[in-house]
Amino acid sequence: MMVQLPVSEPVEDKIQRHAKVLPQQLQAIRDKMYAPTSQKTLRHFMTHEVTKLTGISEGMLRNLSIEGKGPTPERRANNYRVYTLDQVNELRRLVAKIKRHDALRVLPHRRPGEAIQILGVINFKGGSAKTTTTAHLAHYLALQGYRVLAIDLDPQASLSVMFGVQPETEVGPNETIYAAVRYTDTPRPMREVIRKTYFPGVDLVPGNIELQEFETETPHALAKTNGSNKEALFVERLRLAIAQVEDDYDIVVLDTAPTLGFMTLAAVYAVTGLIVSVHPGMLDVLSMSQFLLMLDGLVGTIRDFGGTLSAEFFQYVITRHDPNDQAQAQVVSLLRHLFAEDVLTPTAVASTAIEQAGLAKKTVYELEVGEVSRETGKRARDSMDAVNGRILDLVWRAWGRA
Repeated sequence: MMVQLPVSEPVEDKIQRHAKVLPQQLQAIRDKMYAPTSQKTLRHFMTHEVTKLTGISEGMLRNLSIEGKGPTPERRANNYRVYTLDQVNELRRLVAKIKRHDALRVLPHRRPGEAIQILGVINFKGGSAKTTTTAHLAHYLALQGYRVLAIDLDPQASLSVMFGVQPETEVGPNETIYAAVRYTDTPRPMREVIRKTYFPGVDLVPGNIELQEFETETPHALAKTNGSNKEALFVERLRLAIAQVEDDYDIVVLDTAPTLGFMTLAAVYAVTGLIVSVHPGMLDVLSMSQFLLMLDGLVGTIRDFGGTLSAEFFQYVITRHDPNDQAQAQVVSLLRHLFAEDVLTPTAVASTAIEQAGLAKKTVYELEVGEVSRETGKRARDSMDAVNGRILDLVWRAWGRA
């Protein structure tokens, strides 16, 4: 007796069906997580947190509130005052006017003569925490009072998801950075693809699969220009797009794709600082060796097109680091021996707080009290603060600040 096998669904039909059903399910999960508006929101900040972020004393905050100056904080049941980040930034502007001698510390926007800083986080090894590093850096900088533009250069658009944007359903055609760098006589103005986010101080240019078109269109464009029109070359386009809005921001952070394609090469050309995220495992370091060889080839390609790099620093940041793991300790020691001060001294520790935040598409800076234990949350925040603070030191050095 012959058993009749079920009719097999053609692979192409299965791919098409899966491509439709997964985004729908993800959107349903997102709607449930952020009901009823399906929008992410940022937590409030306690008075002691505001003091830590701004340097404004609790006494001055209390006096401003009593005098009716500045924003009115919300009062919680325990009578604690809490502020939104918008209100924190309003306080920065107010105190900067009152205490002009202290304005730079309270409101640290770049001054005339200080060039916009473009920081690219890069690696093509999965698991290096590249997007996690980018998101934490963007949030940290905004919490310190800087005006930040985050640009998602990855077709997988993980950074966009971290900011509550679903790439399959909420990013339409011509709404990524590709719209501003595409090969037409009238690419879309950069300002038209920038979105406000739920996180005050951070604007976003989202990504989606449309970014892959830059990889397929660039070879055709190069064949047509023959290198005669420098501004039309792919290596210039991202930097020129950012230049359209540079007066609006202090720092731009780029989350690159885990490939060394044309968009990544444009990012390497555009940045003022390169940050390589690396997990301290031997397989990761072996992969990074190949990555560096390919990156060296890309730099040579930039030179062949007559370009020069703008990067003032090149740093490795150790991610998902377990200081008690002897194998990791050996890898970290090796990297520090080889690259010395090019490896950031602080490391991003492996933490359940970062993992828990990631599951909720958050950074540790967004975690509410009670989502993780106080000790675990503090350890993770201290670690990320140390890493991001060191990167900010490099930015200040580029600006010539003490």
